[in-house]
Amino acid sequence: MTASQGQSALAEMPAEAPAATRLRWWVLGLVFVAGTLNYIDRQMIAILKPMLQGQFGWTDQQYGHLGTLFQASAALTYLGIGWVIDKVGLRRGYAAGVALWSAACMAHGAALRLGHFLLARVVLAAAEAVQTPASMKAIAEWFPVRQQTLAVGIVNTSSNIGAIIAPLIVPAVAVAYGWRAAFVATGALGFVWLVGWLLVPARSPAAPSPLQAAAQAAQPELVTEAPAPADASWRALLRLPDTWAVMAAKALTDMVWWFLLFWAPDFLHRQFHLDMKQAGPPLAVIYGMAALGAVSGGLLTTALLRRGLAGLRARKLAMLTYACLILPLPLALHVTDPWLAVLFVGGALFAHQGFSTNLFALAVDRFQAARVASVISLGALCGNASGMLMLETTGWVLTHLHTYMPMFATSALVYLLATGVVHVLMGRRDGTQHA
Repeated sequence: MTASQGQSALAEMPAEAPAATRLRWWVLGLVFVAGTLNYIDRQMIAILKPMLQGQFGWTDQQYGHLGTLFQASAALTYLGIGWVIDKVGLRRGYAAGVALWSAACMAHGAALRLGHFLLARVVLAAAEAVQTPASMKAIAEWFPVRQQTLAVGIVNTSSNIGAIIAPLIVPAVAVAYGWRAAFVATGALGFVWLVGWLLVPARSPAAPSPLQAAAQAAQPELVTEAPAPADASWRALLRLPDTWAVMAAKALTDMVWWFLLFWAPDFLHRQFHLDMKQAGPPLAVIYGMAALGAVSGGLLTTALLRRGLAGLRARKLAMLTYACLILPLPLALHVTDPWLAVLFVGGALFAHQGFSTNLFALAVDRFQAARVASVISLGALCGNASGMLMLETTGWVLTHLHTYMPMFATSALVYLLATGVVHVLMGRRDGTQHA
């Protein structure tokens, strides 16, 4: 079907009912809130590090171990969480994950010894792994192709909103009521979310909706779906170069996100002697810039599409742009004004989120909805594994070399490498595979 024929078919179809449109955006809103809560929960340990360090007596190396343990738990969960969601369905799988991670967050507040705290941390990491594959699957099921990049960008900002809220709210709650109360209060919010999610009707991922099918026909330049395997098993997915492109790009770039999320509060304290409260506004600005980056990722690609670029080429050009924007990150180590450092670190996260939005959108574009969660899980597995290595390395480097420079320099360069990998493995034309 040609583009003009697709547009004609779309015009002849009855318009989608307003109730269906509202339901779609309600689903996206719930996914956004879940992502926000997810990152508030996981960011709390970085924000409360000085208070928790006094409680449990951590060293920098042990703090790095704690981050590594979190990433390892999440990575192991990614081995099967996407497959589980694809099999049991989005509604049930997502609900179970959010309920478990909320309970685990609250359990932090009941920890009497370090072992209790570590156990709660491991369960939290495993349960929170549901968010990435579930959110991308929700977009693939509920949104037509022409709106998916926008939806991915909106959802991708949720992590930043959580990271913005956490340093502004968590220290105040912890100072007023104690760190235990902070964990209990934030965990309880997940059960409030659960009520809203269970009101959403189940929807079969077996086939796109008529509206999505028409949109795909009307705008073939946005459809870059690779030939789908007969099943979503690892063996079938790993035969596709597109799967390896997502996995490699996530491995190269997600470690930067985890590094800056976990160590940015310590960087501000170590480099500029900012305490927990003083670091709150700078951290909010850093993650606010990241949120803008996520939104910009969809806007930039849309602008490139309107200028006539094909879908895959537009996404790769956008990724290259963001890869260049992150290059100045090491300059944050050479300034004396903390707000200048905030601009460099925030600019790096702006670039990361713009890059990540387009990478997620590529996965949603090129795989059927029934397989999106599995592909995203494979990518997240690689991203968490590299994040685990980065966090462990950072703890060692700070203990023995007392500098952030190796991590900042690595972070500045890996996005160019990731863009090259995507270019090679995904080929040069939409809908093609690299031989």
